[in-house]
Amino acid sequence: MSAEELWVGKAEEDGVEILMLRHPPVNALSQAVLEGLERELSRLESAPTLRCVIVTGDGAYFSAGADLKEMATLDPAQALPLVRRAHGIFDRLAGLAVPTIAAVNGLAVGGGLELALACDLRIAGESAKFGAPEVQYGLMPAYGGTQRLPRIVGRAKAEELIFTGAMIPAPEALKIGLVNKTVSAGQELRAARDWAHTIGQRAPRAVRAAKRALREGIDRPLADGLRRESELFASEVAPSRDLGEGIRAFAEHRPPKFTGE
Repeated sequence: MSAEELWVGKAEEDGVEILMLRHPPVNALSQAVLEGLERELSRLESAPTLRCVIVTGDGAYFSAGADLKEMATLDPAQALPLVRRAHGIFDRLAGLAVPTIAAVNGLAVGGGLELALACDLRIAGESAKFGAPEVQYGLMPAYGGTQRLPRIVGRAKAEELIFTGAMIPAPEALKIGLVNKTVSAGQELRAARDWAHTIGQRAPRAVRAAKRALREGIDRPLADGLRRESELFASEVAPSRDLGEGIRAFAEHRPPKFTGE
């Protein structure tokens, strides 16, 4: 399959876009898959009406991670550019201006887990499983897992999962904060769409500004984060027409009609 065929994009109302990975049998993250994701991100970054993105996998797997057949033939001299390229692609996913949701079906392991970690929110089917099994194959998480996982579940739990390579079921992933919500198996995409359309109906400039404030302030001292929050409120939210529309709609007891202006 070509890079263009590995990702299927579907645009829905409310500015929601679904990206589905189709790389049977296990949705491995081959170099062609990463190239396809890069193409899709370029398209999404320039989409003016985009309000939320869902990432999911087709079939029984979200993604089983890096393509081990490719890894087996990897020249050590290629290792650094390979992982830096993956970092750049996953950083672009994490850095999309709009919220992103991973709808996790089946297994999200290795690079598949790292793909889910690059999204803002994660919803999993109750039969889903998560893991960072790289050390079982002489590898280590190298698509962002050593950095994003501890920021989400804490250092101690991240070290446990990475050092042992253990798999955990969706209920435990929920318990440790790895996922935001679990639903019945097979309902993860529906649940993600519900959230995405809810987000899509909110004021776009406010949502984008809130995401920037979270992303740019979370690793800073509190005072610096608060300063960035105030700057974004003043520059992005206060001047927007949607602010006035939201207040009028509240006073008139009607749903607001946000335009993103």
